[in-house]
Amino acid sequence: MSRKVLIGLAAGALALAGCKQADTPAPAPTPDAAAATAPASTHAFKSTIEADDFAEMVKTLASDEFEGRGPGSVGEERTIEYIRAQMQRIGLQPGNGDSYFQDVPMVETTADPSTKLTLTIDGKPVELAFGADMVVGTRTGQAQVSVKDSPMVFVGYGVDAPERGWNDYADQDWTGKTVVMFVNDPGFHAQDEKLFDGKKMTYYGRWTYKFEEAARKGAVAALIVHDDAGASYGWDVVKNSWSGAQYDLPASDDPEPRLPVQGWLTADAARKLFAGAGLDLEDAYKKAGKAGFTPVPLDATLSVDLASSTANKTSRNVIGVLPGKSRADEAVLYMAHWDHLGNHEGEEGDAIYNGAIDNATGVAGILEIAEAFAQQEQPPERSVVFVAVTLEESGLLGSKYYVAHPTFPLDKIAGVVNLDAMSVAGRSRDFVVTGKGNSELEDMLKTYADQQERVLVQEGNTAAGYYFRSDHFNFAKAGVPALYAKGGSDLVEGGTEAGKAASADYAKRYHQPSDEVHEGWRYDGVVEDLDALYGVGRDLAAGDRWPNWYAGNPFKAARDTMMTGKQAGSTE
Repeated sequence: MSRKVLIGLAAGALALAGCKQADTPAPAPTPDAAAATAPASTHAFKSTIEADDFAEMVKTLASDEFEGRGPGSVGEERTIEYIRAQMQRIGLQPGNGDSYFQDVPMVETTADPSTKLTLTIDGKPVELAFGADMVVGTRTGQAQVSVKDSPMVFVGYGVDAPERGWNDYADQDWTGKTVVMFVNDPGFHAQDEKLFDGKKMTYYGRWTYKFEEAARKGAVAALIVHDDAGASYGWDVVKNSWSGAQYDLPASDDPEPRLPVQGWLTADAARKLFAGAGLDLEDAYKKAGKAGFTPVPLDATLSVDLASSTANKTSRNVIGVLPGKSRADEAVLYMAHWDHLGNHEGEEGDAIYNGAIDNATGVAGILEIAEAFAQQEQPPERSVVFVAVTLEESGLLGSKYYVAHPTFPLDKIAGVVNLDAMSVAGRSRDFVVTGKGNSELEDMLKTYADQQERVLVQEGNTAAGYYFRSDHFNFAKAGVPALYAKGGSDLVEGGTEAGKAASADYAKRYHQPSDEVHEGWRYDGVVEDLDALYGVGRDLAAGDRWPNWYAGNPFKAARDTMMTGKQAGSTE
């Protein structure tokens, strides 16, 4: 993983880390706030982590009344008001001055689904249809973007990693060009464990990095070739995620270079593009996965007139805090993203993407943990902060904004625990630590895993790059130790066979309208997970420990820098 990329990205966040956001309340709710009021509930919540309390919150957040929790929608208003009400009921204080809300400015861009990409291949125009052959969008915030006859170049995996001696962009001027690249890392398709991290995805394999790097190089457009294994999800996930409204932070809050046009090609569309240029797609995978690869012109150009509807809007993070007794200026932070894909009006059949597992479960989880903290006989010495962030599905934007505008300086946050897509398959003998081997927070979790007679394991599909796909990653890039853990696949009832079946079932529902609450869910396992994650935070909030990243981790340098003069690096 690149220290140049990851530690460099931390610099901007660290520069802002000491500035607490002004203690001003969020703007008044939208004019139709009365219609946005969350459904009333007669459920009697208990003071401990309980399965029925967890299930009630998941059921509410994932109900059709919340319309898929789309940012900027009535569903957002219902969601954030519900979370605020739960925080108040629990006894948390407003976490952003005198408000529970933190405004997150966003630019909403919705590409015209009738958009066509025209590829002129060997002098012959070929039209690609939105959704069926490709998806594209713009991050510029402009309503009209046009690219005309941009030369197309195959750049392998689109990686510039000097510490690994790898540069797919070497020695060329990329201004005005369209780059075409593969998803994941060079070592993945090559099945070479010595190349990058083999099947384990690095940050270079994430599509977010690839578009960012293409923009830094000066390209006018970038297209990633989709394959199910490399992306770890099917084309339907890409199509659903890139259809409808897309969100970005304004350039004033995120000044990194942006591509005028970025998107994905289906494998079939890419195969036709490569064949028309006299190349074989499968052979291109082999060549791109070898050291010394050089960019290949495709004897093709790209043209597109991309019309989008745009609007400047505001979404909100929801923040509650339980002030510490003796060191209230130090904090332990729990987080989960509340947003999902919203209501895709006009789609045939069920158009509400309820997001029950992703991530009503995580929000319910941090609220259950907050309840346990609030009912402790001895209040925590450090403050405990609970943040439900927005715009995760749009590129981790809500957490990115929080890290740039933290309510506690980053060098005062002892550790972060992230909850995302909790397991509802039942108790497990294993406890999955995504990105296992990163920080000393894992040592603290092991104490509770041992008590539950469970073993800590890494995620099963390391090629999917899950560590880079959830909100803790923004804290990690800035140097703050962050833990992302949940129930595993070796189930107490049914073993690994039952666990694999549950994972396969969720894979079918991921980013689909069918991610809804189901009667067969088992909540005993998630209660064990929450008990353990609560234990980690309880110990951290009660003591004076400053966990650090393990030696050799690329995030450690940023943490060491910010913690100069403090007791960083010890969990003793």
